Amino acid sequence: MTKASVESPLATALSQLRRAVDQLQLSENDWNTLATPRRVLEVAVPLRRDDGRVEMYKGYRVQYSTTRGPAKGGIRFHPDIDLDETVALAMLMTWKCALTNLPYGGAKGGVAVDPHTLSLTENERLTRRYTSEILPIIGPERDIPAPDVGTDERNMAWIMDTYSVNAGFAVPGVVTGKPIVLGGSLGRNSATGDGVAISVREALRSRGINPEGATVAIQGFGKVGYWGALALEKLGMKVVAVSDVNGGITGFKDVQSVFAHNQEHDTVAGMKGTDSLTNLELLHLPVDVLVPAALSDAITESSAPGIKAKIVVEGANAPTTPQGDAILNDKGTLVVPDILANSGGVIVSYFEWVQDKQNYFWSADEVRENLNQIMMRAIAEVAETSTSKKVTWREAANMIGVGRVAQAHRLRGLYP
Repeated sequence: MTKASVESPLATALSQLRRAVDQLQLSENDWNTLATPRRVLEVAVPLRRDDGRVEMYKGYRVQYSTTRGPAKGGIRFHPDIDLDETVALAMLMTWKCALTNLPYGGAKGGVAVDPHTLSLTENERLTRRYTSEILPIIGPERDIPAPDVGTDERNMAWIMDTYSVNAGFAVPGVVTGKPIVLGGSLGRNSATGDGVAISVREALRSRGINPEGATVAIQGFGKVGYWGALALEKLGMKVVAVSDVNGGITGFKDVQSVFAHNQEHDTVAGMKGTDSLTNLELLHLPVDVLVPAALSDAITESSAPGIKAKIVVEGANAPTTPQGDAILNDKGTLVVPDILANSGGVIVSYFEWVQDKQNYFWSADEVRENLNQIMMRAIAEVAETSTSKKVTWREAANMIGVGRVAQAHRLRGLYP
């Protein structure tokens, strides 16, 4: 499928919002407010390369909503990001934070660059310059960035330092996903994967399937895929296949052995003693649960008909196109949407922000217990809304998130 034949992320996000607005019977005034980002910033980010050349990159920061609290969302370094995609992802972050009842709005940002082409020093210079460009609109009470595709805790440390140097004192709460020693939270690295595993377990239970021994295939073996696979094993499920951009494997002993191979070879493909399969073949395995945890648009009009899994849990952002989603719904496949399934990351980011504000830090067990509590509550609310309103889990999740933001808008009123 060509890129042109796939609906744009922004068009998809607006279509889902329109449906939620109609299902909630909100007004056109509500629609106009909800469909418009609060603040959009596009910046030029110059980078002096190690050889002295100066290159220019486009950077973005979109604060979609600040109605329920400070904007919250990741920063990604990826060559294909653009403004429309950034607006769409910021919109989804808004509904995600509202769905899990975190006191945040939604944001997203990034630089259109391939981080693999940057040396360590170039990456630092680019991160710090981008931070200086968006510095006027971020802060622990305004907008709190976090890692995303192509960024990690090291980038967050540079952002925190750049912001703190300009403030004149340390401000750890300006970002989340930081190193522990700089005010990061225990459990943050695994948080999104842990949330995916909780979602898989509860989705299985909702369908009357015993999670113990249930089979799972995971597309993607990055931050979400690896930690999710590890958590699923700990919960008693059997991860039977994993993949990355180079292809997939099945027939391995356990997740840790795949991780060891991946560390050595920078891919899961070609692991000795396993059987190879393509990413498409992984999607079509006869498993209980399929977890797309790579990039967007994995499940499309062409790939969805062959999916045999009873449940799809979206570890990635927007891995299912509207056409693919419609096919899965017609087949009776339960789809746990991204704004619910992968919300573990922003939930533990919230915990990190709270800990930074209090200067009091929690144990790993406290983080896990609180994450489980919030995830379980959100999943139960989505399942109940799906049943009572006779809608899909995706529609239910959007209705809850959009409804809470709309209510907050109405209560705050319009100034002046």
